[in-house]
Amino acid sequence: MSETSARLLALLSLLQARRDWPGALLAERLEVSPRTVRRDVDRLRDLGYPVRATKGPDGGYRLDAGADLPPLLFDDDQAIAVAVALQTATTTVTGIEEGALRALATVRQVMPARLRQRVDALQVTTVDRYANRRTTVDSEQLIAVGMAVRAQEVLRFDYASPGAREDEWVPPRKVEPHHLVTWGGRWYLVGWDLDRKDWRTFRVDRMTPKIPTGPRFTPRELPAPDVTTYISGKFSGQDQNTFRGEAILQAPASLIAKYAGRGAIVEEVSPTSCRLVLTAWSWTGLAATFGMFECDLEFVGPQELKDAAAKLAARYQEAAS
Repeated sequence: MSETSARLLALLSLLQARRDWPGALLAERLEVSPRTVRRDVDRLRDLGYPVRATKGPDGGYRLDAGADLPPLLFDDDQAIAVAVALQTATTTVTGIEEGALRALATVRQVMPARLRQRVDALQVTTVDRYANRRTTVDSEQLIAVGMAVRAQEVLRFDYASPGAREDEWVPPRKVEPHHLVTWGGRWYLVGWDLDRKDWRTFRVDRMTPKIPTGPRFTPRELPAPDVTTYISGKFSGQDQNTFRGEAILQAPASLIAKYAGRGAIVEEVSPTSCRLVLTAWSWTGLAATFGMFECDLEFVGPQELKDAAAKLAARYQEAAS
């Protein structure tokens, strides 16, 4: 009996590691006959594992998804990776806190002592440079967007654009969703905007997906070698649609350069002044960034930056009074 149980566990581990297994290869790996493999597959089915026989020249087996989640096998590295991921899963997704804690307790309980000690030593506290801007996304909202990406179906959603009036009706956005990414503590959707006929990025926490989704689409090619290159270019100020402005700051260039950040251009005008070029995702955000430097400054342009600075100044004045 113990030999059969050990063989069943070995068979299950093999089926989880690869999508399709020829029957002859399974028999070779387990050092048994093909007939024994068939019997062991039947035993796994009796235990609730959805093992499906595949057709082909040699025939084989595949572990399919079932109606219920059967017990899973993890090697040491997988078990530790799952435990660490569960500890950090709630930092950007809401609605999964209780489930993540229960899953972590379940995984920890069945771990051998040697692994439990290693996991207990990894009590993770997430503190990063983006903690002050980290936003959380509802799990159902994230899943809805992710399913549309996977199914390659047009996604319709309401989008809470920054600065929009609450009484202003805006038609739903229609987008071909291509990639779901995280950057700087936030979730973003990269997609082709069907109305604007251009690539756009959307913060998922500002999206309200509508059901049902639209028709299927054929994925377009990104204007970059891959999504990592594309999104990195977007957020480092290399995209032509990024808001860009410049100002003269009454401070040494060497001092401003220390705090200007990546993507900024700092040029010396005199020993006590410099020209600073910055980029941001809105004119208001750009004006606010310039205002963070504790020195006198003069906006060079464009006019949209000057207008945004005037509005921001009035807003601050009202808030201070």
